[in-house]
Amino acid sequence: MEDYVDRPLYSCRNCQNPIALRTDLLSKNFIGKSGPAYMFVHAMNIIVGQKVDRKLMTGLYTVADIYCSNCGETLGWKYVRAYEVRDKFKEGKFIIERAKIAKEY
Repeated sequence: MEDYVDRPLYSCRNCQNPIALRTDLLSKNFIGKSGPAYMFVHAMNIIVGQKVDRKLMTGLYTVADIYCSNCGETLGWKYVRAYEVRDKFKEGKFIIERAKIAKEY
């Protein structure tokens, strides 16, 4: 298990389970189902759901919903595949809804 002490991180708002490190935050300019969302290069303590094709604001993607491994709260999704060349950078990245996480120090 990683050492989270003294590292700013984002935790599940529901149960305080560590979800992502501040250093893995790529962008705050995304929109999730409930509003503002962040893109992370890595996420931890999550369960990745079934892959599905989903039409999002910027096109068609294969995504998998992600859930908190402790309480099961839906947090956002993981981009599995982008069909447009301009969106390939999103593959493997995680979108986590701002309303579902809390920043901790």
